[in-house]
Amino acid sequence: MAEHHLTLPLDEATVRGLGLGDTVYFNGTFVTARDEAHIHALEKAEKGEPLPFDLDGAAVFHCGPIMRDLGDGRWEIVAAGPTTSSRMNNLEPKFLRTFNVRAIIGKGGMSRPTVDAMQEMGAVYLAITGGAAVVAARGVSEVKGVHWLEMGMPEAMWVLEGDDFGPMTVAIDAHGNSLFEAIDAEVERNVPSIRQRLGLD
Repeated sequence: MAEHHLTLPLDEATVRGLGLGDTVYFNGTFVTARDEAHIHALEKAEKGEPLPFDLDGAAVFHCGPIMRDLGDGRWEIVAAGPTTSSRMNNLEPKFLRTFNVRAIIGKGGMSRPTVDAMQEMGAVYLAITGGAAVVAARGVSEVKGVHWLEMGMPEAMWVLEGDDFGPMTVAIDAHGNSLFEAIDAEVERNVPSIRQRLGLD
């Protein structure tokens, strides 16, 4: 397992070179987007309307950050905890194929259709520790802007500048492999022997 310090945006070759379990840090600009932002972006794409931020090669963080308003359009990030990514399961495959996003950051993993879309498009899922929102925020050197704030602070698309943002773990790679599925399979294999040892059979 390797450690990578990557600069955004990402190209397909770099992403396909990441291995399951590798550690990743990001430098450069990335955005937050939860379900409402996903829906809004896809609606704009269907209407042929441009997005306020180019998602080609981008990293998208499933996060509803807590921000401090400094006035004059300036913001400071206070906390950046990941949102449970399964909330976006129905949206992510189309989102990946529409916008050519290269990395999704979140917690808890995503469904097989998303894994398949990542394999097809050349994207990865990066797991970041839940419950460490303040620590994650330390990897953000600047809040560069915000779009769709009318949807509320957690649902807006925040544009962030990463300074060795991480650590994140490649939990779904660009070749159809998922740590979450591997762990689930291992648990299933161990259940019969555990039940036998506990006298539950």
